[in-house]
Amino acid sequence: MKKLSKVQLKQQALVLNVADALEEQGRAELEGMLQCWFDVEYHLFPGSLLLCFQFENQQSLDAATPELLKWQKRLSGAMLKKGVILKDMRRHLVFTLKGPDD
Repeated sequence: MKKLSKVQLKQQALVLNVADALEEQGRAELEGMLQCWFDVEYHLFPGSLLLCFQFENQQSLDAATPELLKWQKRLSGAMLKKGVILKDMRRHLVFTLKGPDD
């Protein structure tokens, strides 16, 4: 993997900060949430950002699905506070059963 530039390192820190905050809130509010992980291609940031909330089973995922839009809005708002505009907030956060290595 090639080294990240200074700008990309700042982007990474920003995404980590937001992801950590949302993960903490998600664990407190969403039953069965295991972790929050993200995937991003920094040369295409912010359009390539994908934040994933991983759930332990299908039942907890199904129970949380009605809350998805609220969490997408939270991500969009948190990124906006950091100066990053997500044009289509629905593309950047998903609920899943898959982990980062799946």
